[in-house]
Amino acid sequence: MDKKLTKKDYLYLGSMLFGLFFGAGNLIFPVNMGQQAGANILLANLGFLITAIGLPFLGIIAAGISKTNGLFDIASRVNRKYAYIFTILLYLVIGPFFALPRLATTSFQIGVVPFVAPQQQALVLAIFSIAFFFCAWLLALKPSKLLDYVGKYLNPIFLILLAVLLAMAFIHPLGQVSHGAVQTPYTTQPFFTGFLQGYNTLDALASLAFGIIIVTSIKERGVQRPGAIAVDTFKSGAVSIILMGIIYTLLSYLGAMSIGHFKLSANGGIALAQVSQYYLGTGGSILLALIVIVACLKTAVGLISAFSQTFVELFPSCSYVMFATVVSILPAIFANVGLTNIITYSVPVLMFLYPLAMTLIILTVFSPLFNSDTRVYQVTTYLTLIAAFVDGLKASPAFISHAEPVLAVTNFADHYLPFEAIGMGWIVPGIVGAIIGLVWWASVKKTGFLMNKVN
Repeated sequence: MDKKLTKKDYLYLGSMLFGLFFGAGNLIFPVNMGQQAGANILLANLGFLITAIGLPFLGIIAAGISKTNGLFDIASRVNRKYAYIFTILLYLVIGPFFALPRLATTSFQIGVVPFVAPQQQALVLAIFSIAFFFCAWLLALKPSKLLDYVGKYLNPIFLILLAVLLAMAFIHPLGQVSHGAVQTPYTTQPFFTGFLQGYNTLDALASLAFGIIIVTSIKERGVQRPGAIAVDTFKSGAVSIILMGIIYTLLSYLGAMSIGHFKLSANGGIALAQVSQYYLGTGGSILLALIVIVACLKTAVGLISAFSQTFVELFPSCSYVMFATVVSILPAIFANVGLTNIITYSVPVLMFLYPLAMTLIILTVFSPLFNSDTRVYQVTTYLTLIAAFVDGLKASPAFISHAEPVLAVTNFADHYLPFEAIGMGWIVPGIVGAIIGLVWWASVKKTGFLMNKVN
């Protein structure tokens, strides 16, 4: 008989999930968005919340109702070759190539740079990166302890530290939101710009990885029935998502208020450092250093663990420890290219992967309606893939995006593909693909039913 989870279990599981999600980008991107959106922060924040918490919540639900062992099994509903490519690419993005290095560089930018002379920063970053990922590697070697590390200890410490800073900022605001200057493109399309900014948190992608961690944690607590797992995943995810939504909103408004005193920053990490220094002086810089390092460390532990568990399943001839070691060494190297560069390089990959992840999540959530039929997954994914590829090209560096063949493709898409001009050209192909797939599935199902009836 299944064990029923208690409210305390839901709180711990929700805290763990929040701790896994809430890392570098979750701190810096809402603040940067607030600085740019200014007086239009309300609409920008609403758009941001859809991709930053709405889609991750759907991803968690998808993991709970999929009755699978993880992302690879879900993506295999398209086909196994696609599942290998998509799973590997997604985990490289949320692992050693982008998300993990960003955790270290954000920690360094906000927590260490204020105390280091400019000429020493390169050397200190290298040392810090090694120390950061060594600690994360040690904690990730025991994935069964993830709930204790993150849910019970690291996350509560992080929330207490962040609450101190936010309380100071809202008790004594730096400026009025209504007077904040609005930067392009938040002047004309604040909602859709905020929607796209939510991509940068990587949480919709990470939900496909972290969702299975929460499912595994629920199973380890004695819940085995698929229906009960789905319900418990929903409840645990709700705790995390509500908390994330509140903090995102507070951080975005903090950014909008900060424009009343500071100039627009190159990234949200710099803005947070300025705000902390303003309110609390050197003590504020130390407090923020603790906030960021704890936030990033707990997320790094989760990502290393999720990456290693998945790659052991994909390549069983290699060990968990080997993958954990490799995925800790690589970001320690890549972190040294700097926070702003990491953000820049990640954009085209995110613009390509996000539409594919979103359609996969949505299809899985509604999969009981069409019995998880492969045809629906395939047609929807293949049509979305075309638009996603165009989005990736448009967001690429100038030497790619401004090449004549690429400009021909992207200009054609801008003219003939609805919503492509605002970076959401995948919507119509995805909907058309889903309709075609559903009609195909229904017609085959009806034909099969009639044949069985005749026989």
